[in-house]
Amino acid sequence: QVQLVESGGGLVQPGWSLRLSCQSSERILTFDAMGWHRQGPGNQRELVAAITSGGSTEYGDLVKGRFTISRDVAKNTVYLQMNNLKPEDMAVYYCALRHYSCTGYQNWGQGTQVTVSS
Repeated sequence: QVQLVESGGGLVQPGWSLRLSCQSSERILTFDAMGWHRQGPGNQRELVAAITSGGSTEYGDLVKGRFTISRDVAKNTVYLQMNNLKPEDMAVYYCALRHYSCTGYQNWGQGTQVTVSS
């Protein structure tokens, strides 16, 4: 069973930055994609950013231009650099993976809380 562990969340003020990390217990290139999702209070979980094994990236409309997903293959780690954070970015951020021949994400991590407040 692949385990994903998120870290890097915290309390920041609007306009600040944070970098989240997602450490995988297995080689991340064995998966079709790795994705960051978030769930804010009263909201459904949504895709924030994803990166495929080939290096292609996609972003949710609300974070384009502010968030960047990247990876370190040697460390089996995926990152989410979040700049110019807004109060509406406040959520629990989860990392998950998508296997080849699957449409959905699996093996969700425990999540890391991001709080944006002045």
